[in-house]
Amino acid sequence: MTKNKSALWSFFSSVQLAIVLIALIALFAVIGTIVPQREAAAELARTLSPGLFSFLQTMQIFDLYHSLWFYLLLALLTINLTVCSLDRFPLAWRRFRLRPSPQNEDIFKNLPEENVFPTSMDSPKAADIAAAVLKKSYRNCQRGNESQGIVLCAEKGRFAVFGVYIVHLSILVLIAGVIIGSVFGLEGNLNINEGETANTFILRNGKLTMPLPFDVRCDKFILELYENGAPKKFQSDLTFLRNNQVIYSGKLLVNHPVTVEGYRFYQASYGAAPEGKATLALWKSGRRDVINVAKGYQFELPGKEGTFTVLRVEENLMQMGPAIKVAVRSAKEEVTFWVFQNIDKIREMNPGIIEQVPMFNPGLFHPYTFTLLGLEEKYFTGLQVSRDPGTPVLAFAAALLISGLMLVLFSYSRQVWIRIEQKKEQSLISVAGRSYKNKSGLEHELRHLLAELKDKLENSP
Repeated sequence: MTKNKSALWSFFSSVQLAIVLIALIALFAVIGTIVPQREAAAELARTLSPGLFSFLQTMQIFDLYHSLWFYLLLALLTINLTVCSLDRFPLAWRRFRLRPSPQNEDIFKNLPEENVFPTSMDSPKAADIAAAVLKKSYRNCQRGNESQGIVLCAEKGRFAVFGVYIVHLSILVLIAGVIIGSVFGLEGNLNINEGETANTFILRNGKLTMPLPFDVRCDKFILELYENGAPKKFQSDLTFLRNNQVIYSGKLLVNHPVTVEGYRFYQASYGAAPEGKATLALWKSGRRDVINVAKGYQFELPGKEGTFTVLRVEENLMQMGPAIKVAVRSAKEEVTFWVFQNIDKIREMNPGIIEQVPMFNPGLFHPYTFTLLGLEEKYFTGLQVSRDPGTPVLAFAAALLISGLMLVLFSYSRQVWIRIEQKKEQSLISVAGRSYKNKSGLEHELRHLLAELKDKLENSP
């Protein structure tokens, strides 16, 4: 049983396992970037065979970040990092608790020649100057005596041994934030017509509606187009209200989301509002009446000949321009037809079209002739709504990661000893150091310390 536990522990404490898991997660991220995910996969479905698409869907390739495979990799990485940290932490803790002691004659064995130099100053005074130099740059400076003279020791960067464990902890917190956001987060869509207000959005599965804790009003939608008709810029001026009191107001553009009370809004799409208004002219015996109408609008004709109803309002019907579909009901009949704004141009390009398609005849209901003067430009703005409760956790993980990397990359634990031996009328200074990593950095630091010691000892009165 002990052997089995040892083998299992060794497997999960393996650095190679961590590398493999991180590589697999990175591979998933690449696939998730290249392959359309969730709703966007519908476009890809048209280019694949039904069997292949069904297989990929079963393997959750189109929803990788919510797939069983992704959660399994995160769970394995969590176990791996936890076991790795528990396995190696005792050694780091012992190094952290280890204090340099002046009684350490072994540290001065086999010193390079440049680490030893003489001074004419007596050993007690030289020791005082050396102690002042050490205390300026190091911590826990101690002084002691040994058979060969006075020994000083100090240390620096003790907390650097925990850098790698802070990095491990940051990754674990990061995984926790990802899972919290994945499980408890919300994503959906919200369409608002200009000048209107909404307080619910449809979740991405398209089956549930989720309420917002405030109202969202689209005050204005701005659309700018290139000469070829492609959108150049589209922007929504939004106001967020609670109990008719404004809590935030701002402009929403593509790639510039707005965040209100933990809900993030993205400018995703736009379109012509289906209930856009139209200006209609009614001609009868040379007399013209002008009226503004919208989808569902109903009124009685001026001569009481029947009831007029607007069924649809189209911005560009069959590439023939703006049009509205109307129905006129009288005591004798009911007729349905389209009224185009560009009817004269349509007749010119398609001679005889009125006879071929009677529904295109604006005078189908006698004695009236209807003319569409224009449509009021009104759009709806398509917003993507998301709420990720894991965001604060991710921010904390990022702060931990930066702190850990700073310790790992720019700090290291080192200990320094200085021995002052009295040799007749002069003193012999020896400088030694110890570090568990960055040996070249320690050598550079010792050279700097030697240069400063020599300068202080030579120029001291």
